[in-house]
Amino acid sequence: MQGCAEYIYSEPKCIQEFLLGKEDLMRRVFLILLLLSLVVASLWAQPGRIPEGFTPIFNGKDLTGWHISRTSHHGTTPEFRVVHGLIVGTQNPRGKGGLLLTDKKYRNFEIYMEVWPDWGCDSGLFLRSTEAGEAYQVMLDYLPGGNMGGIYGERIQGVSLFPASLTAEERAIRMKKMNEAWQKVWKRESWNSIRARMVGEVPHIMVWINDELITDFKDTANHAVGGAVEGMIGLQMHYTDEKTNRWVDGGFWRWRNIAIKELP
Repeated sequence: MQGCAEYIYSEPKCIQEFLLGKEDLMRRVFLILLLLSLVVASLWAQPGRIPEGFTPIFNGKDLTGWHISRTSHHGTTPEFRVVHGLIVGTQNPRGKGGLLLTDKKYRNFEIYMEVWPDWGCDSGLFLRSTEAGEAYQVMLDYLPGGNMGGIYGERIQGVSLFPASLTAEERAIRMKKMNEAWQKVWKRESWNSIRARMVGEVPHIMVWINDELITDFKDTANHAVGGAVEGMIGLQMHYTDEKTNRWVDGGFWRWRNIAIKELP
């Protein structure tokens, strides 16, 4: 992106005069705000890319092919909507989280998406989810102390990100390395790609953030409810209250270019 001075001098003469002090203050403030809005709009509009071999499962217009869970323990009245080709999710009022699920169930697959979250908002990518949100979850806890890209058993027992044989100190070291890995490649206030691969009756899950491998997880058994080997894809907005504090007031998660590649 151009530097501030370069940006000013790339504009028409009348705009340069506004910005450089030759017009009254209020008009300059107005124009600066206008230019900032245009810059932000251009960032939103920057096209992403769906990798070759993937099929879109979000049409960019509405939530056809998706539905909101009415039985999720995170809440049943989240605010998911489509704005300017994006799925945007927020909590209105704060505290009412929820889960947006695909209508279709998937078995072995890779899922790709681009995300732009606000800091302080906890989401997750649910894999092989039930209607109630029992799933293998890719953690997308974009908040202080949160984990991005790790694996968690959402309402399913026995799933452990790290081997049970590790000591508490060894687990802390591995978690520190994982957090350093995603923070190194993460682009703040911008679009980031998330890709997850799930295969096998006993799940093998790999997670990439901006094409950097963050997690390579092999479960010890199939811990899905009833031993299920297929399920829905889910986008989570984590329930919050004064105690959990998992979502900031007015915060959003944004998703675009959601696509899937089904595997044998």
